[in-house]
Amino acid sequence: MNQKERLKAIEVALANEMREREFYLKNAQKTRNALGKIMFQSIGDEELEHYERLKELHQKWMQQKKWPETVSLTVKGSIVKDVLKDFLQKMETSPEKDDNDLEAIRTAIEFEAQGAKYYENLQSQVSEIQEKQFFGLLANMEREHYLSLKDTEEYLTDPVSWFRKKEHHSLDGA
Repeated sequence: MNQKERLKAIEVALANEMREREFYLKNAQKTRNALGKIMFQSIGDEELEHYERLKELHQKWMQQKKWPETVSLTVKGSIVKDVLKDFLQKMETSPEKDDNDLEAIRTAIEFEAQGAKYYENLQSQVSEIQEKQFFGLLANMEREHYLSLKDTEEYLTDPVSWFRKKEHHSLDGA
């Protein structure tokens, strides 16, 4: 992958991250489900951080005409995996099931699966170790969002089975 292709890939990633953030914020405002609000807002905030990191990378690369040495290879850790767990510990009744929320979560699952795949593909096409690490980090974050959303989907679809599965894991030490 040459420099021009790399820059184009980052521009595509920038557009995707912003589109996903807007999707999450729109659904955070639209849902009446407290869990949905928290989940969508949290992922939207994390997508903004991805966008800012990619924007910084793009700007520095354009100035230096090469992969910049000063781009941080870290992003704030995702809290999304803890959102469902924390929410359930604080709630008194199960959230009301809303088919619109479920549809939004399923759309988000697709976004995150595609995002992880996109960054994994970029990671495999670059040679610089810092580039590989950076795109690997973004792929892992998208995968973490994907898994958290799948967990939320399972909870909203079948809370009884979800609780049974979670309780079983804590009993066998896993």
